[in-house]
Amino acid sequence: MEPRFSCTACGKCCHGWLPLTLADAVAHASRFPLAMVWTPVRSNARSYELATRLGATVRLPNRKTVAVLIVPTAYLPTSFPCPELQDDGLCGIHETKPSRCRTMPFYPYREEKDQADLLIPRKGWQCDTSATAPVVYADHAILDRTDFDRERSDLLDQTPAIQRYADYMLKYMPWIVDELAKLAAKPTGGNLVTSLSSFLTATRRPDAADIAAAQAPLFRAMAERTKDDPALRDYHRNYSGWAKEMEGLARRK
Repeated sequence: MEPRFSCTACGKCCHGWLPLTLADAVAHASRFPLAMVWTPVRSNARSYELATRLGATVRLPNRKTVAVLIVPTAYLPTSFPCPELQDDGLCGIHETKPSRCRTMPFYPYREEKDQADLLIPRKGWQCDTSATAPVVYADHAILDRTDFDRERSDLLDQTPAIQRYADYMLKYMPWIVDELAKLAAKPTGGNLVTSLSSFLTATRRPDAADIAAAQAPLFRAMAERTKDDPALRDYHRNYSGWAKEMEGLARRK
C-alpha cells in the first residue's frame, strides 16, 4: 500500500525542539530561542554517509570516527508550543515559516529511501493517513520534492560554516569529544546542546551583534517561564546563562 499523508493542523508536531537551517535560524532569531544541537551518528547507521556531508566527522578517544550533525535548533521544552502556533492550530507565520515545517513529515537528514516510517503519526498526532489522503511517497521516493530539495540544499550550503564551528569548539572545548563518545556509546544515542553564542563567536558573523540583540530578550523571557519548574531546571540554567552571553555579544556592535 502506498503511504498517504495529509496535515490536519492538529498542532501536535509544533511543540518542543525544532531543527532549523542556519538561514532559517537567522531569519527567525527574534522568534525562537536558539541553540546548537550536536548528534553523533555511528558509522554503522544508515544515515552515516549523509551525516558526514551535512555535519562534521570527529575522531573519538577510542580511535573510532563518528559523524556529528550540528543543528541550529529552536530550543523549547517538549511541553512548550511553538511561539507562532495559534489557538486554532494554524501557523501564525505560514507564509514565511521555516523549511523544517514545510518539509514535514519528511526529513532531509535521512536518505530519501529511508523516509517511509516518518509517515506513521506519532502517538497523539492527528495526521490524516487514510485512503482519502494523497499519496506522498512511492517506490522509496518523495513525490513532491520541492520543499525537501530546498531544505537539503540549504543544509549542504551551510556545511562549511558548521564544520568551522566544529573545529573551533573541538579546539577550545576538547571536553566535547568525551561527551560525544559517551553519547555514541549509548544504544539510543543522544544529543549535546551548546549555545548559539559560541557559534556566533566561532564563525565571526558580521551580524552577530544583531542576532544576539534579538536573542537576549527571548532567553530572559524563557528563563522567567521555566524558573519554578524543577523538571525544566536544565532549560532554565541554559536560558539564564545564554541571556547573559547574548547581552555581552550585543554590546559589541
